[in-house]
Amino acid sequence: MTSLTPELLAALALFAFVSSITPGPNNAMLMASGANFGFKATVPHLLGVTTGFFVLVVAVGLGLGGLFSAYPELHDILAVAGGAYLLWLAWKIATAKGISAGNGAGKPQTFLQAAAFQWVNPKAWAMALGAVTAYAPREHYVANILVVSLIFVAINLPCVMSWTGFGVGLRRFLDKPAVLRGFNIAMAVLLVVSLIPLALELVGPRGG
Repeated sequence: MTSLTPELLAALALFAFVSSITPGPNNAMLMASGANFGFKATVPHLLGVTTGFFVLVVAVGLGLGGLFSAYPELHDILAVAGGAYLLWLAWKIATAKGISAGNGAGKPQTFLQAAAFQWVNPKAWAMALGAVTAYAPREHYVANILVVSLIFVAINLPCVMSWTGFGVGLRRFLDKPAVLRGFNIAMAVLLVVSLIPLALELVGPRGG
């Protein structure tokens, strides 16, 4: 049983769509993976993103968010670790050699790697915290958390698939090494840019 009203469900669905379809670390990496490895090879990656985020929302809803409220330094440590990992991923994307045709020239992320990445992904944490705090009424709370998580899965999956498909659609334009190199560098820069809100959040309170 859930206490989510139709109006709240509609607002949640809109929030899930906007936050899932807009650029971020996951979408940039999926587009780069689609362009470099193709859609089929990227399926474990995109399923890992959606599954990992589902688990993250449930965990946040069931108390992990409260732990970070009590010990904010834990959130800062996680944010710094996530930022460092994103910088490493940006370097890996920028230095990718060429489009893979199943010959072992580079590998996309696995299901478990993509799922685990959600725990150090700043945008995923912001989405999970926003979903739980804004759209999960306290009455029948556990059921509401599950509904919120499932709605995010239903909306997030086609969104990340669309980014992967967009990358796949670009493959025919990226057959020249110089063009592919430029694309990969652009995706790496997009990943780095996605860290700006995280950096501002970390240094803002200390600087003000």
